[in-house]
Amino acid sequence: MRAPLLHGLAASLALTALSATPAGAARADHPTGGVPESQGVALAAQRAEAAGLKFTKCPEEEGLPSAIRCATVRVPVDYARPEGRSIKLTVSKVPARTKKKGERQGALVFNPGGPGASGMYFPMVGAFPEWKNLARVYDLIGYAPRGVGRSAPLTCQNPKDFAKAPTLHTVHPDETYKKERIARAKAYAQGCLENAGADLRHYNTLNNARDLDVLRAALGEKKLNFLGASYGTYYGAVYATLFPTHVRRMVFDSAVNPDPQQIWYRNNLDQSLAFESRWADFRAWVAKHDETYQLGRTADAVQRSYEKVRARLAAKPAGGKVGTAQLHAAYLKAGYYDDYWPQRAHALAEYLRGNAKPLIAQAASHPEAAAEDENGNAVYTAVQCNDAPWPTDFRVWDRDNSQIAQVAPFETWDNAWMNLPCAYWPAPRQQPLDVRATPGVLPPTLIMAAERDAATPYTGALELNRRLPGSVLVTERKSGTHGVSGGPNACVNGHMDAYLVDGEVPTRDTASCAPHAEPKPAS
Repeated sequence: MRAPLLHGLAASLALTALSATPAGAARADHPTGGVPESQGVALAAQRAEAAGLKFTKCPEEEGLPSAIRCATVRVPVDYARPEGRSIKLTVSKVPARTKKKGERQGALVFNPGGPGASGMYFPMVGAFPEWKNLARVYDLIGYAPRGVGRSAPLTCQNPKDFAKAPTLHTVHPDETYKKERIARAKAYAQGCLENAGADLRHYNTLNNARDLDVLRAALGEKKLNFLGASYGTYYGAVYATLFPTHVRRMVFDSAVNPDPQQIWYRNNLDQSLAFESRWADFRAWVAKHDETYQLGRTADAVQRSYEKVRARLAAKPAGGKVGTAQLHAAYLKAGYYDDYWPQRAHALAEYLRGNAKPLIAQAASHPEAAAEDENGNAVYTAVQCNDAPWPTDFRVWDRDNSQIAQVAPFETWDNAWMNLPCAYWPAPRQQPLDVRATPGVLPPTLIMAAERDAATPYTGALELNRRLPGSVLVTERKSGTHGVSGGPNACVNGHMDAYLVDGEVPTRDTASCAPHAEPKPAS
């Protein structure tokens, strides 16, 4: 990464030791034992293969076009009890367009990450030119993982309370505010338990990977073709570790660092550090286009303009809807995707000229999306908290995040508050799986990453490349967009097409692409 000093700081931060259930271990709290999860997966997959998937018109609430068809696949809540209660996961599909005999290559399953994001929309991408080669030879398959959308939805809080606005965001919180956030984190964790009950522990990455194998079988696929982005790369990697002989082709786009020591507390510290560099990239771009936006000719001057907006919103939220927390959430997206840069710069400029409408349009909460947003956050929280040990003493969080916020204030505390329920989690935690592959067992896989990605820092792609023999890493240099597949970079898309369509990977274990063009300023 471009900020080795910051990442060195993260590496020096200490963690408290926590007890956890080893990944995949038999659990003593089952009253009468249970079978190993591997047996439960095999049984569930056999049943799913026999039942198949019955694709019909999608329910109206999915909001999908008529060309997409939907189905459900049944999976056990607990793979140690495959005869016990089950849930249905929703699945979407558009068939491969090819009519040539022998050209279809099966189903390509996609997960967009999160945790907590739904991939039900994925078959729609076949209409875009960047995806036409894949849409020709693959059935495009999306699905909602357990807990997401209509897949036995998880909730932890009243959506109206979750979407409450305007609210406050503080860069350097005082002790009173910290106590308030601790109370909120405890309440949120307890809300997850009250709503999910004993099932709460089963929302985790291991079960997501097991569900993926059941979906593979239900699709009638002997081998899985999978494209995972962001968190989707992590449970794709877990799947490759658990089921290496079930993999045909697998793409990891914007890889989570799979090192068990990084899951998830340290990964979040690294993310907070990385966002500071990406926030600087945005400000430098705005400064370069000062003739358009007049927010300052240097990145520091743009920061001062942003702080001026923050101060005004703290005193008087825009339209009674946009406070400093809503402002921060909107501009955090500029750290994920540079195609947000022109509109975000325009909104700041207009606000300082006395026109708050663009800022309100971009940053205000949408009540109609509250339930979906809360559901996504609930699944995110449950999966990350269940997956791994977390510090249970707030003093550790306070020390680590206070230290990082001195050099990386933009995202640090907001990231800490989002994850703080894990300090008070009421379900057992696991030890993360040691993601690895035996040379020659797992087929070649493709890793794609942007060098300045903040959400999944580039070190994660390097680590995944090291842990999966035969994998090839394609890097978009000097770029920071989170999720590069099917985007504006023809070089990146060419590598993905060559791999998924033709089974070809670069001859070396790494390859590079020049960055895609920066966005153009727009008034």
